[in-house]
Amino acid sequence: MSEVKGKRGDKARETRRRIIDAAGALFVEQGYGATRLQEIADRAGVAVQTIYFVFRNKPSLLKELVDVAIAGDDEPVPTMDRPWFAEVTAGPTAESALAALVTGTRGTLERVAAINEMVRAAAATDPEIRDLWPGRTDPRYVVISTAAKALLNMPGASPDVSPREAADIIYALLSPELFLVLTRDRAWPPDNWERWAYDTLCSQLLVRSQNLAP
Repeated sequence: MSEVKGKRGDKARETRRRIIDAAGALFVEQGYGATRLQEIADRAGVAVQTIYFVFRNKPSLLKELVDVAIAGDDEPVPTMDRPWFAEVTAGPTAESALAALVTGTRGTLERVAAINEMVRAAAATDPEIRDLWPGRTDPRYVVISTAAKALLNMPGASPDVSPREAADIIYALLSPELFLVLTRDRAWPPDNWERWAYDTLCSQLLVRSQNLAP
């Protein structure tokens, strides 16, 4: 019986993921408002009633899509509890922490940058979408601020940069908007973006002797 339940659970997770993947592709291609649930169902290979059963409605599907894109999976583990973020906050040096932060952020941005752009466009005209994320606190800034504070307490960090200034610099340079400008609009390979972002942050946040090291 447990084996049967396990297979059913696996099938349900697979169906859920197909719906999320289909929704993400169509929302980015066509826009949130222009995409019908029937189109998502057709691409995912399910009945439209399945989408209603699993996600209830279109806004709930969008929120789940964003959550999964940020995390990279559907496990209920916050970003700051993820292994890659632990490498940032527990790094032996500011240099290694920056490397872990840029690499981890690249993985997130490759999944979420285009979705973030779509959500912002949808929220501009749809109050229901804005209500999905109530409050004024930007969760991305909370994560980056935590990383910045940890980084500045590590060997090699510049003593001339405040935690707030460091957080603002990282927040700007690792933004979804700038990532899209360079990797999509200017056709930079993601490897180039990662190298540039790391080098730029090193020049801003590490002590000068490290910045000049070959």
